[in-house]
Amino acid sequence: MSSALTITGGVPLQGTIKVRGAKNLVPKAMVAALLGATPSTLRNVPHIKDVQVVTDLLSLHGVAVDNDGQGKLHLDPSNVVRAQHADIDAHAGDSRIPILLCGPLLHTLGEAFIPDLGGCKIGDRPINYHLDVLRHFGAKVEKLDSGIRMSAPNGLHGAKVELPYPSVGATEQVLLATRARGRTELRGAATEPEIMDLIAILQKMGAIITVQTDRVIHIEGVESLSGYNHSAMSDRIEAASWGSAALATGGDIFVEGATQADMMTFLNTFRKVGGDLDIREDGIRFSHPGTALKPIVVETDVHPGFMTDWQQPLVVALTQAEGVSIVHETVYENRFGFTHALQRMGANIQLHRDCLGSTPCRFGQSNYVHSAIISGRTELRAQDIHVPDLRGGFSHLIAALSAEGVSHVTGVELIERGYEHFTTKLEALGATFDVANS
Repeated sequence: MSSALTITGGVPLQGTIKVRGAKNLVPKAMVAALLGATPSTLRNVPHIKDVQVVTDLLSLHGVAVDNDGQGKLHLDPSNVVRAQHADIDAHAGDSRIPILLCGPLLHTLGEAFIPDLGGCKIGDRPINYHLDVLRHFGAKVEKLDSGIRMSAPNGLHGAKVELPYPSVGATEQVLLATRARGRTELRGAATEPEIMDLIAILQKMGAIITVQTDRVIHIEGVESLSGYNHSAMSDRIEAASWGSAALATGGDIFVEGATQADMMTFLNTFRKVGGDLDIREDGIRFSHPGTALKPIVVETDVHPGFMTDWQQPLVVALTQAEGVSIVHETVYENRFGFTHALQRMGANIQLHRDCLGSTPCRFGQSNYVHSAIISGRTELRAQDIHVPDLRGGFSHLIAALSAEGVSHVTGVELIERGYEHFTTKLEALGATFDVANS
């Protein structure tokens, strides 16, 4: 049964909510515990679906995971075992996380298995980067009917790896193979804050990792790693999503736990649109100025550029700006599918295959729709909507909250992958809605 929300829009969101650990870090930090010879403790953990998926996968492999229910995990990898392929497939669901268990499991057990992978439908997101990385480290990759089996009976060895694009997932794959013998050099690495926090965790465990200029990471192999004690960085994507919700609904939201250092590019953009900011030590207050919002030009990019996951919620807010805004998506080739629902709600959004930003991107010579022109301000009207993916789904929630009338939004369980207790937070902000099953 899919969860559904019936939302009465047109009410400004006002109040205080809290964000905890980043979805783009916490599952990877949990996987890193597999590398330690002693237990690890991870704090500031959100209650989201992806955390449960990793908990189940680690438990299948013999890792004892104790969740105190207050945001602290204790992970004991002292009894790691092989898991049945069918069990891995059943517990992974549509998550792509199993690919990141491969490096640690190849170290510990000499083999690993991943089922056919799912994930949000926002682009190809190929796993060939991951497989190529593991092959560089000495893993043998075998395609089975049920998925992919990898083996490394002699362990993994250091390698020189150059990524054709700064893939976050492939960079994480290299980092989680940090026990490989010898030296590893990674060129073209992603350097997002979540990557740096993962490196901080691995350094606490005893890894020797150097981040150099020009996206180069050096790893010196070590004999063993210990467990870690770490508090996860807060979720900058969720924080920005609530910021866009404040703009779109004409609201005023204080996001406790939001951190300025990780969000500077978004904060600059928020201010250019005309939003008001109050940056405090314990969080950030995002509010509508009470006057007309301004149109802008935005290009997504890898860090330190404007994050692709910030784009979709912001597009909803830009439908309420006076004038023409342009958004050029350079990270995922199919991230504008969510705008079709916005068009049905009355938004004036035109999609293009051309690079409409200042810099031609890798999709410029392809047939991908990766630029959008948003003309505003437009009054949004309530519609029935089905959630397509995690970030697009939260963006649809924002649109429904902004629209006049009653919207019926189905498939909202996808949003639980990355937004902790989002319905409770909506209640705290004064949203009018009912929860049902469909």
